[in-house]
Amino acid sequence: MKVLIAEDDIDFGNILSQYVSINGFEVTLTRNGKEAWGSYIREKPDICVLDVMMPEMDGFSLAEKIKQNDPDMPFVFLTAKTLKEDIVKGLKMGADDYITKPFDPEVLILRLSNILKRVYTSINDEYTLSSTTLKFNTLELFCKGKKAKLTLKEAQLLRYLMANKDSILRRDAILNEVWGEDDYFLGRSMDVFISRLRKYLSPDPGLELRTIRGTGFILEETKNEKRET
Repeated sequence: MKVLIAEDDIDFGNILSQYVSINGFEVTLTRNGKEAWGSYIREKPDICVLDVMMPEMDGFSLAEKIKQNDPDMPFVFLTAKTLKEDIVKGLKMGADDYITKPFDPEVLILRLSNILKRVYTSINDEYTLSSTTLKFNTLELFCKGKKAKLTLKEAQLLRYLMANKDSILRRDAILNEVWGEDDYFLGRSMDVFISRLRKYLSPDPGLELRTIRGTGFILEETKNEKRET
């Protein structure tokens, strides 16, 4: 699992990064909110550990941007403050945990492991269509010999499409199933995710993700080359 750590304290950040790494995680360490946002976009982490007080962009602002991009991204706040209002604010934003400094790095490892186990565990782990396999628990997609790492939301959307292959799925049904509500802005976000999935699936000529105008989408297994949309 990939962990993004945003911590401006150089020594403490290095200690956290090393400790998380030796416990089996792939770590990206950043020093401010702006750098962390860029790394988040590039690296597609599975969970984010965000210091609240950082230069360029504070942890709360960074978390808001991340949640807008992926509402289901799990994240943990780190802070030296003990003010109740800060803790309440973080939890209201959807934080999975809130850790006050100083703390034992082993506590962070245990909490990360518990969050990831809860968020990424699924009864049905593997879905295969044509030459494409989705391994949901590890968020890995194998398409015609090419491997890609998905975000949780990408994997949830693709899983729903694969589980309902060859069926026309209405936009509102997808939004309610995958995002939990039908909302205009979430609909715009879904269109972006659909475009991403098309790119991931493009190596497999046996699959086609089509838009049904005015209705929704359909993921089809095709016998020949993909048809024009």
